[in-house]
Amino acid sequence: MASRFLNQSQRERYEKVPTEISEYDLMQFFQITRQDNIFLKSFRGEHNRLAIALQIGIVRFMGFLPDKWQQQIPANVAAMVSRQLDSDIELLLIYGQRDKTRTEHLNVILKYLKFRRWQPLDEIWLLPWLLDKGMEHDNQPILLRQVCLKLGQEKIMSPSIGTLERIVGSLDEQLHQETYRRLSLLLTEEMKARLTQIVELDDTGGITLHRWLCQVPTSNTPRAINQTLEKINFLKSLNVHEWDLSVISLNRRKRLAQIARNVSNKYLQRMNATRRYPILICFLYESLIDTNDKVLEMFDDYWEHIVNGSKKQLDTYQQTLFKSQNEAMKTLSQTVSIIINDTITDDQLRTCIFEIYPKEMLREALLVTGAALRPARQTYLYYLNNYYTTLKQFTPNLLKTIDFQIAHSKDGFLGVLDILTGLQTGKRRKLPDDAPIDFITPSWNKLIFENDQQQPEALPQRQPYELCALANLRDRLRAGDVFINISRKYADFNSLLLSNVQWELLRQDFCNQMSMPTLPTERIDQRLQELESLLKPLDELLNAGGEIRLEEGILVVPALPAEDVPFSAKALREQINQRLPKVNITDIIKEVDAWINFSEHLHGLENEPRNQEHQSILYAAVFASGCNIPLSDLARSCEIDYQTLWWTSNNYLSEENLKKANDALVNFHYQQWLSGYWGGGTLSSSDGQRFPTSGKIRNAKALPNYFGYGKGITFYTHTSDQYSQYGSRSISSTERDATYVLDEIIGNETDLTILEHTTDTSGYSDLIFALFDLLGMDFCPRIRDIKDQRLCKIKDREWEYPALKFTGRVNPDYLKQHFDELLKVAASIKSGRVTASLLISKLQSYPRQNNLMYVLQAYGQLVKTIFILKYLLSMPLRRKINTQLIKGEQLHNLRLYLWFGGDGIVRRKQEEQQQKVVRSLNLITNIVLVWNTVYIQEIIKELHQEGYPIDENDFEFISPAPFAHINRLGKYSFNTNPDLGVNGLRPLRKPKLNT
Repeated sequence: MASRFLNQSQRERYEKVPTEISEYDLMQFFQITRQDNIFLKSFRGEHNRLAIALQIGIVRFMGFLPDKWQQQIPANVAAMVSRQLDSDIELLLIYGQRDKTRTEHLNVILKYLKFRRWQPLDEIWLLPWLLDKGMEHDNQPILLRQVCLKLGQEKIMSPSIGTLERIVGSLDEQLHQETYRRLSLLLTEEMKARLTQIVELDDTGGITLHRWLCQVPTSNTPRAINQTLEKINFLKSLNVHEWDLSVISLNRRKRLAQIARNVSNKYLQRMNATRRYPILICFLYESLIDTNDKVLEMFDDYWEHIVNGSKKQLDTYQQTLFKSQNEAMKTLSQTVSIIINDTITDDQLRTCIFEIYPKEMLREALLVTGAALRPARQTYLYYLNNYYTTLKQFTPNLLKTIDFQIAHSKDGFLGVLDILTGLQTGKRRKLPDDAPIDFITPSWNKLIFENDQQQPEALPQRQPYELCALANLRDRLRAGDVFINISRKYADFNSLLLSNVQWELLRQDFCNQMSMPTLPTERIDQRLQELESLLKPLDELLNAGGEIRLEEGILVVPALPAEDVPFSAKALREQINQRLPKVNITDIIKEVDAWINFSEHLHGLENEPRNQEHQSILYAAVFASGCNIPLSDLARSCEIDYQTLWWTSNNYLSEENLKKANDALVNFHYQQWLSGYWGGGTLSSSDGQRFPTSGKIRNAKALPNYFGYGKGITFYTHTSDQYSQYGSRSISSTERDATYVLDEIIGNETDLTILEHTTDTSGYSDLIFALFDLLGMDFCPRIRDIKDQRLCKIKDREWEYPALKFTGRVNPDYLKQHFDELLKVAASIKSGRVTASLLISKLQSYPRQNNLMYVLQAYGQLVKTIFILKYLLSMPLRRKINTQLIKGEQLHNLRLYLWFGGDGIVRRKQEEQQQKVVRSLNLITNIVLVWNTVYIQEIIKELHQEGYPIDENDFEFISPAPFAHINRLGKYSFNTNPDLGVNGLRPLRKPKLNT
């Protein structure tokens, strides 16, 4: 049975002409060509020619002609077409008085554009094509957009949205059958029996293998690492590492694996075989990938932990040594003064010295000064020896279990790994005489080739050699010199990108989507022309000596003055704040759901609810998760059964469901008329908000400026220019924001069309500039110390550059030579083959010889130079960036107000649970924004009816983020009389009997 996945407002958007059309689309679809003019002249009457021209543009743009299209023409389309025809748009009112005329005209237009109408038989060829697309990505709204594009390419007029929704909605069962068919060679009877065992209860452990594999480590201890390695060994015992799942796309694999993680073993057992077995196959394979990545991350984090410990030991040693040195130097200096005293004869010398300084004191002073001269103890690497025994609790198992591969090595590191594995596992007792040493860095050299007495040794010492090899392994895994085959984070770099065959098939579609020129390398020429056009105006600006100027050769960019808020806007704010109803946060949740029904997306992963109070319990779960309130506390306060609340939270608040609910809120907010005064939904910003953690949390990091002596994590959030928050995720507080800027933008499925994005300094890098441009968006960060930014000149172009730091140099011919590689990287991100954050982190740590990173950085430097010149030349641009970042900061205050439970401390140990909390906080924040926006609109209407003077220009200064009127703590009563016993006390509770 086909599922309906669009709500009414979404269907209406597919059936109507958009209210705003971009400048690029205007030029591409509504520009009247010479051939169009010849065609238009065949029609009588100016009003007919105007209407025909508009219909040609709409059919080209949308692939069909909506009903009542005459009433939906955007202002910029009407202006552009009427200007080209030198006609009055009002003539459209007298067009098509007869239905027959409109039908005849549409048939002629379709024939001219070589379009034809949709026929039921078209489903025969469309369904196989759609099935292939669905196997790549089964997100229904995305598939619907792809169908519309495909019909446009085939010159077929799109049918009704109901027909397309039915076709796409009926795809789910066919996808499961196709997945089963592709995996049929792997699904032998023996394999099916082993898969069945995965979801059956293990009598010895009291837990299913399915649930055991779903558990994630919460710390980086040797024990936790060994437990994770045990899972890898189990998966290898099933030969999962030998499976070839190339017939199933990456997105499909991840989607099916996520289903297995989110449901119980009982639910999996009830599934029919066509669904169950492919889901379990993908679950096991993805579990091996995730577990491989997890154990190497844990090794990396544990190494960082012991390095920090070694540095602390070095600091302690140096402080102790400094105090001892003072005493030792004092003793030795006074001894020397006795020795050189001519009044003391040689035969009296020793007696005199030992009378003042006993022999033991002198020996100790010599030891102290000798230690100060030992360079080995002046590096933290020496103190890693103290952790050798602890490391050996898991490193033998790690080296034996993980199949490391070498990508780039000219120093025999593969042989080093073989020797290291033998030494760690006990197969070797000592280092071979010909052990490779080319990998040893100068910082390790003295430790490895000196004995305890600091005497040079011809052969390396075993223990420091092993530690050096482990340190190299960690660094090379980060850099990509060492990789493992079944991994995402630590895979071979080339496996992250589209293959050459896949790129050949996708190249044209991707270039069309990104509005690339016919010859893509012309994009380089466009950027060069843009740069050249900015050089002279900027030079004139700097020489004029205004606000943006040079003082003694140093660029001066004054801080933006505070925005001048009109008195009328301040008065309007005050009116709004006084009239907003005082309300409980719980009532806001229920009221907004009554408007939007966002809770329909919070459906159960397994069974439908049977509890009559389910909706109230679901609201409580959302409230608890979004406001960080422990479920046990809320259950007691609301008199809800704790187990029921816990089950609802775990079964209904999945990350996927929360994202869909958030998207519904963002879309509803986008449709409010007041939102349009705050922005068009095309600009957004992102920023991190740090929260402390409690307990052992694997991804929590120390950051003293924010967490004092504790640790914490960062919630990284994306905010639109309409204030709505369309994306958020939990990240490590020590990672740069720039790594994660693109993820939520690429994954955005709301009605917001993000074309520009801004961040503060921590969110930018040359690489980010390049990727944004290649993905068809503008990146506009607010860069601190812009005067010190390195700008680039263009090789072989004799241009006059302003007196700024044009110290870089970009070779445009080299960029053109490798531009196709850059497009393939962008397409790999856009297609979902690899996340932007993973690709960026891999590129940033990849070897210097990686040419791709060099080309991306060079292109990014070109794009960054253009942006900085625009930034300096345009006060409106600087103001727009600053205003958008302030919107994000305002929402930080609202989020902090809402995040009041649990002392504001994150206690979720698993990263998946943290991500659910982040999405829940986003949901609550967007609920408040929607409620505030709707009520502010009502207040404005009421003020207008009362005759209050209202200026529409003041609306942009109104924010939907006030929270003083919101009661987050509930209501407490002190007027009730407690039910006391005869002794004046409450009755004691009866303990639960252990059965």
